[in-house]
Amino acid sequence: MSQGFAELLMYVAPSRVREAQERWLTRTLEHLATTRLPAPAPDLKTLWLSADLLLSQTCGYPLMTQLRGRVHVIGRPVYQLPHSAGGSHCSLLLAREDDSRHELIDFRGSHGLINSEDSNSGMNLFRHTLAPLQVQGRFFGQVSVTGGHRDSLRGLKQGRGDLAAIDSVTYDYLARDNSDEVAGLRIVTQTALSPCLPYITRLGSDGESIRSALNRALHELPDVASVLAISEVIPASEDDYQVLLDYQQHAIDFGYPAIR
Repeated sequence: MSQGFAELLMYVAPSRVREAQERWLTRTLEHLATTRLPAPAPDLKTLWLSADLLLSQTCGYPLMTQLRGRVHVIGRPVYQLPHSAGGSHCSLLLAREDDSRHELIDFRGSHGLINSEDSNSGMNLFRHTLAPLQVQGRFFGQVSVTGGHRDSLRGLKQGRGDLAAIDSVTYDYLARDNSDEVAGLRIVTQTALSPCLPYITRLGSDGESIRSALNRALHELPDVASVLAISEVIPASEDDYQVLLDYQQHAIDFGYPAIR
């Protein structure tokens, strides 16, 4: 029996989503006859670039800016959620329900929140949407980095920011379960579509066998598939994620290389 690192860490809330992810991963590893090694470190990049990586999920933007040519893309999930379809999702620009500003342009000069500077859903898609509305390279009066999408949601609710871009899968999972984390917030608009977060393995691994095991496990665990709202994992490659660099270039062309 082989061994490898395997972690699906991108979507972990509500708790039943985390539990379903673990069940899916466990059944997948059984089909691959692989023993799961303890994660090497809390640093995701260390995990993604490990010579022992079997399976993980990464963000599309770091895939193209940090991991390109250094990992093998297995596929991407097809979510059955309100803001996802056909293997694509988007970001939702959220504000507080009681905020009197309703059009995106009304938030110019406000306080923006991003989860991290290398996030596709929290930064890159956000930047792409704001670029045509910026003035002399600025849209916000202030920008804060929160550390995570759920931290951005808390920041909005607590008045520590006015506008944030939240991964639509994260939002839809929370909204589906009537989570307090999204109560009191509203969608101002949504961004362009983006391919869903890719599953990856180390270079040289049999990605097709791993994708087949993922889909077989989903088929065998319909309750897990229902909780995750994933119908299948479809083939994907780095070429599918080139659009994220196109979005980056779009913002640069508008004179908006960074959210500010």
